[in-house]
Amino acid sequence: MSANEDFKIIDLIAQDIRWPTSLEQHGSDAMHTDPDYSCVYVTIKLLNGLYGNGLTFTLGRGTEVVQKACEALKHLVVNKNVHEIYNNFDKYWRNLTSESQIRWIGPEKGVTHLAVAAIINALWDLWSRIENKPLWKLLVDMEPEKLISTIDFRYISDVIKPEECIKMLKDQMEFKDDRLKELKKNGYPAYTTQVGWLGYSDEKISKLCKEYIQKGFNAFKIKVGQNLENDIKRCDIVRQAIGWDKVLMIDANQIWDVEEAISWVKELAKFKPLWIEEPTSPDDILGHKRISDALKEFGIGVATGEMCANRIMFKQFLQIEALQFCQIDSARIGGVNEILSVYFMAKKFNIKVCPHAGGVGLCEMVQHLQMWDYISLSGTKDGRYIEYVDQQHDQFIKPAIVNEAANYIAPDWPGYSTELKREAIQMFKYPEGSEWTKLFKSGKFKNEKTNQIDITKRKIFSGEMYD
Repeated sequence: MSANEDFKIIDLIAQDIRWPTSLEQHGSDAMHTDPDYSCVYVTIKLLNGLYGNGLTFTLGRGTEVVQKACEALKHLVVNKNVHEIYNNFDKYWRNLTSESQIRWIGPEKGVTHLAVAAIINALWDLWSRIENKPLWKLLVDMEPEKLISTIDFRYISDVIKPEECIKMLKDQMEFKDDRLKELKKNGYPAYTTQVGWLGYSDEKISKLCKEYIQKGFNAFKIKVGQNLENDIKRCDIVRQAIGWDKVLMIDANQIWDVEEAISWVKELAKFKPLWIEEPTSPDDILGHKRISDALKEFGIGVATGEMCANRIMFKQFLQIEALQFCQIDSARIGGVNEILSVYFMAKKFNIKVCPHAGGVGLCEMVQHLQMWDYISLSGTKDGRYIEYVDQQHDQFIKPAIVNEAANYIAPDWPGYSTELKREAIQMFKYPEGSEWTKLFKSGKFKNEKTNQIDITKRKIFSGEMYD
């Protein structure tokens, strides 16, 4: 059998996996009051038995829609040779995001782009496994020209060009070995959001702040945006718990209008937050610019990007200085290829990248991206963090690890750290997983997927569908 046939993709499997986090208000914020942390989990299999896993993060309902989008793109994946993909990754990525009919319902945004991210993440996990390296090391070891060849520069070449990116990488090459040693010794700084979910009681917030100080954390983020009086009280509780020598961030998750965001954050300015995250619609670039300008005198930056649709929007955010902290998300904007382009633009505009993480698999993935950036591109950790939320990590075979100094430890296992344990899939696959079966029987959750199927069947058999 030829090597070409060995590396042919024979299957793509997309699964709906959900955890019932809403039961204890984990992940709750001003806009997402009852999230069930979930993912569409994609496995790409080769004829030779190798496989790669990727995922995109969701919040429960709607996960099945992203799953269907992955399946709609399956014909562009199965029967391809992975080496041909990797040798022409920019063109393949463009084909995947520009399928002539599917793109009409989401040209590089929305559900279809979430599906692309899951598939692309699986392909990078597979590439890392083939090369027997963790993804961050795969990226670090690539020749600049090879790495840049994975990026589609369409729509951003007016701001940054391939040759500029290649030069950026080559300018940093002499420092890579020292940074690699430093990273392996000390890791990468984390901040935690685990203390500040909006559904948590005041007592729980205070208790968790003290616990995470004991774990070595020096930076803390809390959710705000539903009630100003309550936000003032909660910020005060956090400051009393962590003191004034530690970093506080606040996150509104897109709840406010522009002027409302400005006036609200001014009321919280006395608590000295480093940034206000997602103060308004993620699509309102000029609105973010207005907020950024208004809060500058208070020393409060704007952080956004976790729900940014694509590299084009990031380009515009960066062009007009509408943010001070760029928050890429590993499960959005078409996966690793497109995320790399944002890192290069952020480097050009001298904007700090502080990835969004915390959701299912996000910590596991973004650590690789940020570590590559430190070693090969930005060369600094100053004022930069990776978000950390302490949930679902035990569901992965090789979870993200944060040490006693609250630093991410560089993964040493081949891949993108995206492989779920088999028992996790068996327990939390929706709706037939063993944990969901128990919850449906207990009455704590309604089986919406099965319920919808039953409704459709009744309509068909009654003739109602054809009235």
